[in-house]
Amino acid sequence: MGTSLTRWALIAACVSCFAAPSRAADDAALLKDLTAVIALLGLPCGQVVNAVRQGENDHIATCKDGNRYRVFVNAGGRVVAQKQ
Repeated sequence: MGTSLTRWALIAACVSCFAAPSRAADDAALLKDLTAVIALLGLPCGQVVNAVRQGENDHIATCKDGNRYRVFVNAGGRVVAQKQ
């Protein structure tokens, strides 16, 4: 049950992360969502302080601790964060 709940939380975070276009009000929500996605994937970050949209469902997230990740949905429909 815990794994299923984690997956649904990840899906919900990703949907809200990638659903809206980037605007000033949405920027804070996007940063928060990317922070949650990176944390759910078990990667060190702390807090996302900047995000640059690379394409649909594809962002470069810069963390407060200096780490950078490309967060995207792969061809299999899974959310992936690759260290940059």
